[in-house]
Amino acid sequence: MFRMWVKEWKNNHMLRDTVILQPGEENRTRKVLSALEKACTEFDLQPPIWLDKNIRDFQRHAKTRFSKDSFIEDISFDFLEIQMLEED
Repeated sequence: MFRMWVKEWKNNHMLRDTVILQPGEENRTRKVLSALEKACTEFDLQPPIWLDKNIRDFQRHAKTRFSKDSFIEDISFDFLEIQMLEED
């Protein structure tokens, strides 16, 4: 099972969160991108842009934060955090 936790943070408080389950035989990258897109749809957000910092953090720690620099539109929170909970 593939599970990813997506959280919105503002002023060190979690505003909302969701856990996305991603079944299937896709590779890890496709599952991550698809899960992030599902979470953003649920939160009514445009998916963030992956900057080099996000890629490095996610590869090293299975967790990263997307700040306002990663979004094209204005956001009402400080950052969006994704964290892997379980991988196949």
